[in-house]
Amino acid sequence: MRLATVMLAAGLTLAGGAVIAMTQGAAGPAPAAASAESLKTVASFQSIKDPAARSVALFTEAGKVIQSPRCLNCHPATRAPTQGDDLHPHNPPMVAGQSGHGPPGMPCLSCHGPANVRTFGQQVKSIPGDPHWALAPAEMAWQGKSLGAICAQLKDPARNGGKTLAQIHEHMARDHLVGWGWNPGEGRKPAPGTQGQFGEIIKAWIDTGAKCPKA
Repeated sequence: MRLATVMLAAGLTLAGGAVIAMTQGAAGPAPAAASAESLKTVASFQSIKDPAARSVALFTEAGKVIQSPRCLNCHPATRAPTQGDDLHPHNPPMVAGQSGHGPPGMPCLSCHGPANVRTFGQQVKSIPGDPHWALAPAEMAWQGKSLGAICAQLKDPARNGGKTLAQIHEHMARDHLVGWGWNPGEGRKPAPGTQGQFGEIIKAWIDTGAKCPKA
């Protein structure tokens, strides 16, 4: 009985047998995990003399991040999030709704806190978290689209939430939730490179005309 009481006080059993590790006090941000895949530097594209061709090449490099599971899971084709490198349906089943914060009575923050939380599960190694955890807006659905189609959508104010290219760069380069992709918690592969490198590539893409790959 005492062991059961201790376990109840120390953790919370989740679907799939995961137990959340509980600690006293607020946990600080976890160190960014090293990404297994790198990004090319902006300087490495200088040999492409044609600005339009260089712009396309830069966005293609940025596509390593944009089309990584860490981004695509939050940019699903429907208003239901996906999980894992294989983009499988969210477990438990979840509908984000138009707000991106979950249905009434069961917001995303019911499970997702302000930071990643390590678990003791066999399959789920950590519960992802961020102070602004939410699904991307409906107009920014990316799953199932080519990189060229995503590019055209990204720079179209009618389909990107009314954002300018400067605002797109700010979001990509500095947004904390976007940055989660490079610090996704145990059991998840980080997005390629770093957020700083990604932001530099997006800026260079804009500066060369924001050209898109063929859809």
